[in-house]
Amino acid sequence: MDVSKYQQKAELLKTLGHPVRLCIVHGLMHNACNVSGIQECLKLPQSTISQHLGILKARGIIKGERRGVEVKYSVVHDDAIKVVKVLLDDEAPFSTRVKEE
Repeated sequence: MDVSKYQQKAELLKTLGHPVRLCIVHGLMHNACNVSGIQECLKLPQSTISQHLGILKARGIIKGERRGVEVKYSVVHDDAIKVVKVLLDDEAPFSTRVKEE
């Protein structure tokens, strides 16, 4: 039995296990967004959003793409997308309320 693959999946689940990170990933699956757009929807301090984005980025779940002075984030981890779809496929993500800037 190869325990390392289970370790990787468990780490993914732990990362997605925080409600703010789960919400961010769900929203970014539907619409790439910057920190300000996410902050507007979640009504949380920018520093809190940035902290969660940093964790998601460090774990390879999202990536940031610089466009001028802003960074747009999107989900790049296939397993994270699968998990969130199973959990929240029928829920409206925060990004449906965000206008593209």
